[in-house]
Amino acid sequence: MPATSTHTTPSDSGGTPQPRSRLPTVGTTIFSVMSALAQACDAVNLGQGFPDFDCDQRLVQAVSAAMLGGHNQYPPMAGVPALRAAIAAKIATLYGRTCDPDREITVTAGATQAIFTAILALVQPGDEVIVLEPCYDSYVPNIELAGARVVRVALDPQTLRPDIDRIAAALTPRTRGLVVNTPHNPSGTVWRADDWHGLADALAGSDVVVISDEVYEHMVYDGQPHHSALAHPAIAARSVVVSSFGKTYHVTGWKVGYAVAPAALMAEFRKVHQFNVFTVNTPMQYGLAAYMADPAPYQTLSSFYQAKRDRFRAGLARTRFRLLPCEGTYFQCVDYGGLAVPERTLPEAAFCEWLTREIGVAAIPLSAFYGSPTEQQRIRFCFAKRDETLQAALQRLGAL
Repeated sequence: MPATSTHTTPSDSGGTPQPRSRLPTVGTTIFSVMSALAQACDAVNLGQGFPDFDCDQRLVQAVSAAMLGGHNQYPPMAGVPALRAAIAAKIATLYGRTCDPDREITVTAGATQAIFTAILALVQPGDEVIVLEPCYDSYVPNIELAGARVVRVALDPQTLRPDIDRIAAALTPRTRGLVVNTPHNPSGTVWRADDWHGLADALAGSDVVVISDEVYEHMVYDGQPHHSALAHPAIAARSVVVSSFGKTYHVTGWKVGYAVAPAALMAEFRKVHQFNVFTVNTPMQYGLAAYMADPAPYQTLSSFYQAKRDRFRAGLARTRFRLLPCEGTYFQCVDYGGLAVPERTLPEAAFCEWLTREIGVAAIPLSAFYGSPTEQQRIRFCFAKRDETLQAALQRLGAL
């Protein structure tokens, strides 16, 4: 009897093998869909989270100087030493934690790659990884690609804040990872010190690794500090903390971020990093290192975005949208159930399509951040836009 073939079956149209998808339920992301629709409808795109204004030209000049200075070949796998040293200095200043830049910091090709690398490095097939819903759309596919089981724990349905008791109840002997995001996309909520203390108590004695997505660390409002996992020793000892230069310096297209972890975790992280990316754009690393000598750009970022948030919220307050709190990030969520239009009864995705086509403003449905159908009549706007862009959107939304 012939051995069973493990190959895929050729298709009937030319012999191309039919793949068995590793992600059979994944299609084009809602962010790409809404951005394409916004472009087709000439709508104001407040959907996908990226600025429509340029970065500081001093940063461009620093990168150009690095290129002209000959920094155009492979850098060290873990990142340019000067940039890792600058990151370590910032962490010490902001969060009071001393990190070894040689063994505990790695420069990555954006935050998404850092999160995926952490999961691949530290989670085994069959392990369980907790995500807090609603959550950013890359977390679940990352976990599934690692062969692990996703465990969804809901944030408080009204406040969208973490519920430590729910997290503790979800822990099992197979739990290996927990993905945290603060400030939180999509809700704009931020973790408090008490949240971290409660989590530390819940995880005491376990082998759970916390992957803390902190890409919006410099966008926290109303005088609140950003409580990083790095500032809480019991959590920092079991965490991979991820941040993004793209978010902080308005250069999302550069795709440069970093990960910080204790040396034992970082050693495993780098084993995967060297084979899924190896290293990251050299002149940008040198340019970022030089630019970080001035802390003002990230020190003033919260006030910069709070001014945009406040103007945008003031405009939305003149509509029938119900504003949800926005403590951080550059996202504002609203409830559209009180609008005086028949479309207020539409599901969130359909409402966003209608809003884009008929009103001329693109948004993202919060239902896209859940694994199972969840309809709350809530959508998310991005206010990381020029003032004239936000004003144009508010004029159109005023018709509601």
